[in-house]
Amino acid sequence: MAQEVAGGTPPAGSPPTSLKANAIGFLDALVIGLNSTSPAYSLAAVIGPIVALVGVYAPGVMLASFVPMLLIASAFYYLNKVDQDCGTTFSWVTRAMGPWAGWLGGWAITMTGVLVIGSLADVAVNFGLLAVGLDSWAANELVRQGLTVLVILVMTAICVIGTELSAHLQDVLILAQVFFLLAFAAVAIYRVYTDSSSLDEIKPAIDWLNPFGAGGAALTGGLLLGVFMYWGWESAVNLTEEVENSATAPGKAGLWSTVILLVTYLSVGFAVVAYAGTAFLAENADEEEAVFAVLAHEVMGGWDWVVLLSVCTSALASTQTTIIPASRTALSMARRHALPAKLAHINPRFRTPEVSTWWVAGIAIAWYLVVNQISENALFDSLTALSLLIAFYYALTGLACAIYYRRHLTESLHNLFFIGIGPVVGAGLLAWLLVESIGDMSNPANSYSGVSWFGLGPPLVIGIGIALVGVLFMCYWRLRSGLFWTERRGVVDPALVDHRRSAKEG
Repeated sequence: MAQEVAGGTPPAGSPPTSLKANAIGFLDALVIGLNSTSPAYSLAAVIGPIVALVGVYAPGVMLASFVPMLLIASAFYYLNKVDQDCGTTFSWVTRAMGPWAGWLGGWAITMTGVLVIGSLADVAVNFGLLAVGLDSWAANELVRQGLTVLVILVMTAICVIGTELSAHLQDVLILAQVFFLLAFAAVAIYRVYTDSSSLDEIKPAIDWLNPFGAGGAALTGGLLLGVFMYWGWESAVNLTEEVENSATAPGKAGLWSTVILLVTYLSVGFAVVAYAGTAFLAENADEEEAVFAVLAHEVMGGWDWVVLLSVCTSALASTQTTIIPASRTALSMARRHALPAKLAHINPRFRTPEVSTWWVAGIAIAWYLVVNQISENALFDSLTALSLLIAFYYALTGLACAIYYRRHLTESLHNLFFIGIGPVVGAGLLAWLLVESIGDMSNPANSYSGVSWFGLGPPLVIGIGIALVGVLFMCYWRLRSGLFWTERRGVVDPALVDHRRSAKEG
């Protein structure tokens, strides 16, 4: 069991086989889960496109996007209770659905980190330079890319040095980020109600929370963007072997992360739409996170650096925390013989997954530099492909929860709805969004670059390419080392379920 692997003590002089137990607490895990979603950056990146699709109903779409995230967060909570493995989806899906599905789930998690780390670091550098007035540096591609690589290396080193140091840095970054966001939202709402907005203000209304106000097709597109906004909270669960009360605290941190994100997104969403109006946001939708740079100046005037620094700290924090699920999933796969054994090496001093962490960072840097040589739009297209991988492994996790607990679902209504029906409904919603994404991405006109790759949109080609590489590597590793594929599907150990129930009743 994963608990035994995580808690074992190796003989003196031998390399460690487990991560550092009880390194951080619940609040640290919660902060890491929040920062992994990069709230300020996510809002900056998608608020314009969502408003372009659904107008004033953007807050409603953010609310609707929360539903599948909460249902999948429930699956993470209950699966973590009976299997505290840092590989999360990889481990759980393997146990519930077999090694082939589990391997692909682990591959999807690892590759999301590779795709997004470079972009997050790039945004952190860009907004950081703008915040301190170094606009010319931000406009210089060579300087920006060089600093981006440096940021990735520094964040990776912090991840290797220790989970505690990572958590302390995240605590500082989340405080700065939330303070700056709330200050921005408060000033924007104040100026709306004092009729001092410099744009086409709209008084907020409760019916903005209706996600169906803009129609079905617009809602579908908005939900796809909304899923990206919430993605990342599960990093708290990837730290399960290093968190105090590992059976419950990481899962609770994941659940609370989604709730706090909902409140943050709705607050800022209402403020931005009310202050700027739908026309301005729709016209600037293709500017991505630059919309916040413009709004920062409009709302805050000479204090616009506050919002710029918020996006910078958000992306900086997420650069670090995104390395966590990718590296720990690779570690989990390696120690189960699903990847080369070297990736399971743990630093004897810091008790962190040193080799897998540096490998994830190295591949992410290579991807960032290579794709940037194609075009900046190609980098954005690679980020769009993320929704395919995210929807895939989240949906797998929801199904795995119901399958793994299948013998316990009828024991109570609670189990039936929260462990069975809820996660399956969440998986179904994400599977629907996955199909819709594929249809949307097949049209080259819907991509950032607007060009055709093999008759399809670049994001879909990137997604298909990553999937094919994964399948080919999986088949190769199956032929080279078949140990992992001897694992068989199972069900939750009744002793674990009964133990949790007894502890709760006690």
